[in-house]
Amino acid sequence: MTILFTIISFVFALGLLITFHELGHYFVARLCNVKVLRFSVGFGRPLIKRYWGRDQTEWVIAAIPLGGYVKMLDEREGKVAPEDLSRSFNRMPVSRRFAIVSAGPIANFLLAILLYCFLFMYGVSGMKPILGQITPNSPAAIANFEAGETLVKIGDEVVSSWQDARWELLSKAVDRTPTLIVETRSKEQQIVSRELDLSTLDANDLDADFLKKIGLNVYQPKIKPIIAQVIPNGAGDRAGLLINDEILSINEKEIVEWKDLVQKIQNSPETLLVMEIRRNNTKVIVKITPEVATQNGKEIGKIGIAPKIDRSKFKDLLIEVSYPTSTAMAKAINKTWETSVFTLQMLWKMVMGEVSLKNISGPITIADYAGKSAEMGIASYLGFLSLISISIGVLNLLPIPLLDGGHLMYYVVEIIKGTPLSERSMAIGQQMGMMLLFTLMIFAIYNDINRLIST
Repeated sequence: MTILFTIISFVFALGLLITFHELGHYFVARLCNVKVLRFSVGFGRPLIKRYWGRDQTEWVIAAIPLGGYVKMLDEREGKVAPEDLSRSFNRMPVSRRFAIVSAGPIANFLLAILLYCFLFMYGVSGMKPILGQITPNSPAAIANFEAGETLVKIGDEVVSSWQDARWELLSKAVDRTPTLIVETRSKEQQIVSRELDLSTLDANDLDADFLKKIGLNVYQPKIKPIIAQVIPNGAGDRAGLLINDEILSINEKEIVEWKDLVQKIQNSPETLLVMEIRRNNTKVIVKITPEVATQNGKEIGKIGIAPKIDRSKFKDLLIEVSYPTSTAMAKAINKTWETSVFTLQMLWKMVMGEVSLKNISGPITIADYAGKSAEMGIASYLGFLSLISISIGVLNLLPIPLLDGGHLMYYVVEIIKGTPLSERSMAIGQQMGMMLLFTLMIFAIYNDINRLIST
């Protein structure tokens, strides 16, 4: 995956989501007879500028694609011609102002529903939730889960893929469900019910390795220790490893699977290893010293090789599910709702200290996910767009000045008081909101940099 591809995927995603958000504001403003002066995707210097429509609205694509705005006629921001006073935003009833401001986040939720609906109709691919080796002394091991079983039901929800399983388990963990009933199907096709204890998980466990913290690992077919790729100038290349070499042993210890090879190399940074290799029916001895790399804050060994994989074995582990239009729409609405609620729960638990702030992601991480999901295919990329669209919708509804939710908070106060908040009160709120958002951005960028350093 090239940096250029990542940047293009990221910019396209932001452009689409921002445009949809601002179109929500724009169309409802027009419905409410408010004059729109400018529609801008991005901030800063305009790159493209056009004038369209009855009001000659200025449509702009600006240089910094990290947001956008709809500028409406408003007496607080400049002089308004007498004939346009009735179309000024500030003169609109509070109900109309409320509708215009809330339309942006609502547009993001509608976009997510449309994308999810298309995905459910098109077909959602995933890995069958077959269990690999259970981590010893983990909650899953204590509950007596066994490798080779297939997850079929978590709580009251039927699961058909690892994506479904991870979502349900994470949702229950965030809800602080102490004991969860999980049903599996054994190799003998018998349904087994077990109690999974989630009470031992803490805030730091709800991260990317969440399933491993529970002790559940994705089943992987056995991969033979045969080399399919040698990275140029890596430790393996310098030591003389070749494509189709089969590693038989390391330091006289037999290597049966690729994972055994990986484990030994990762546990031996800057340590001389003696490999016995089968090459063209001849046994060869190769001495190699793994380079040091950092993964999740820990130093590991790395030699720059990749395995030969039998794709047919992995194909049998895939599942694809599609639905008719009505069912797909219902599932899309439900998925958007559940994801929105889950996002709010995660945010609240971060505020309360029950979930680590390291889960906050910034533009670097989001760009990385955009590139990776686009590389995996259209379905993965649309799923990414849906998730980010929901996140934008939820975040914009938070009662923080500068965000849509902050303005909605002002309007609620105005409805209760009967009069708008004073300019001074709103100015103080704007300053507080700016400080809070700046702090969140610092956290997000710090997490991004920390992830980059740790990989």
